[in-house]
Amino acid sequence: MKIKETLLSACAVAAVLTGTAACTSDGGGPTAKATATAKATATADTTCKDGTYSWFNVDKRDVLTGVAEKEKIDRKGAGLTHKLAPLHTPRTDVTFEKGSRAGDAKAALRSLAVLIGEVNADDDGVSIEFTNVHRSAPDLDNGSTTIDGVGTIVQYAWVNQVTADFRYTCGGGKPVTGRATGWVIDGSGILECFTPMKNVKEGAPALAAARLSCDPGAPAAKT
Repeated sequence: MKIKETLLSACAVAAVLTGTAACTSDGGGPTAKATATAKATATADTTCKDGTYSWFNVDKRDVLTGVAEKEKIDRKGAGLTHKLAPLHTPRTDVTFEKGSRAGDAKAALRSLAVLIGEVNADDDGVSIEFTNVHRSAPDLDNGSTTIDGVGTIVQYAWVNQVTADFRYTCGGGKPVTGRATGWVIDGSGILECFTPMKNVKEGAPALAAARLSCDPGAPAAKT
C-alpha cells in the first residue's frame, strides 16, 4: 500500500494589537494637558515605522490538525467515507506586550517570512495569505478521496506551523516584545495501518495519525 500525501501551498497570519493610554486629574487644565500628552505618545508609538525585528525561539514543525477513524477498504478505487475529526486548529496571530501600541502585525509577519525563507528580503510582495490577519484555518472537509489499493486506511491532515518570539526596536523608544504564530503549508495524507512507514521521524503527522487511529502495535504506528 502506498502512502499518499498532497501539499497545498499556503502562507498566512492574524494579529491582535492591544493598548491603552489614560490620564486623570481633579483639575480641568492638567487633565486636558495629560490627555493631550497621552494621545501624542500613542500617536508617536503607532506611527513609528521601519524599525528592527530581532527573532528568538523560532519553532517550525509539522502539526497534525485532523484524523479520521480507520476504515477497511476491500476494492481498488473505493472512496473514503470517514470524516476527519479536528485535533488542532491552526491560528494566525501576532501579539505585542500588553499596553504597547508600537507594533505592526503585517510588518512583523513579513519580517518572519524573510527569516524563515518564505520571501527574499528585497522582495516588496509577500503572499496575501501569510500576512492576512483574517485568514481562516484549512478546511478539513475539502472533498472526497479515493485510493488505488486495499487495506485498513487512515486519512489525516496537517500544517507546517511556525511560532517565534521577537523584540521590535524603533527610534529611541523602548523595545517592544511579542510573539507571532502562523503556518506556511497545509496538507493531507493517507496511510495503511499494516504497512510500515520508512524514514518517519518521531512527531511526524503520519506517525501521530497511525498511533491515534490504528490498532495498538500496528506496523504503521512504529518508528
